[in-house]
Amino acid sequence: MELRTLRYFVAVAEELHFGRAATRLHMSQPPLSRAIKQLEGDVGAALLHRSAAGVSLTPAGAALLEEARTLLDRADRARVRVAAAAGAATITVGILGDGTDPGASRLAAAFRGRHPDVEVRVRETDLTDPTCGLRAGLVDVALTRGPFDERGLAVRALRGDPVGAVLRADDPLAGRDRLKPADLAGRRWFRFPEGTDPLWRSYWNGGEPREGPVVRVVQECVQAVLWNGTVGIAPLGNRPSPQLALVPLTDMAPSRVVAAWNEADTHPLLGSFVRIATAAYRG
Repeated sequence: MELRTLRYFVAVAEELHFGRAATRLHMSQPPLSRAIKQLEGDVGAALLHRSAAGVSLTPAGAALLEEARTLLDRADRARVRVAAAAGAATITVGILGDGTDPGASRLAAAFRGRHPDVEVRVRETDLTDPTCGLRAGLVDVALTRGPFDERGLAVRALRGDPVGAVLRADDPLAGRDRLKPADLAGRRWFRFPEGTDPLWRSYWNGGEPREGPVVRVVQECVQAVLWNGTVGIAPLGNRPSPQLALVPLTDMAPSRVVAAWNEADTHPLLGSFVRIATAAYRG
């Protein structure tokens, strides 16, 4: 059994869906299916139940999943030991805007527990670069939010957060149970500067061109609402100040929390970091 094939199997076992696993692995579905079939032939047992209802693990598959995770973890540890011996046991993590997410806190604790000798460098970036410096080579991996241009990047979804409209607490719409983007038509929104990723700008402006103050950091968004009565969008998990209201928005896709890295990067800690992040954000 090759480590690459085990990684394929773990992705399918965790996603329980060949399409999602193929997307996660940045490959097409047919070679992924062939690899899993070959793995089943190698171990001499069916690993997955496939049906119209979806994919589930067989008892043999559940046993292999546990073993595969252990083997992959050992391989990661070997890479880290080699990197440490070469004086390269560091990883630079980009974090978008606000590093207080409990998922990030769980990730930091879990990663430290797994790799206590690794130096983690953190670079916090403003809201104008959703890749947190990946394309400029400033970080090895980013903990960020989509959507953004993913060309040349590998992206792993960690969580989806519903979003709401940020309003002044005395705004006439602040008492609503929920809103639609259309309810905010004609209002001034906080906006990101020209040159910011178009997919990112469009999502946070509700898919429409907007007028309003230009912001770069979370606190500027807050002040734009407080001082100017503008509106914007924020994840519902955020806790606004008493002067603000956060009203759930329907007809808006959740904000995806993701880990992203350059596809061509061979950093020895990336695989371990992403696996630990996946577990931490789901926990």
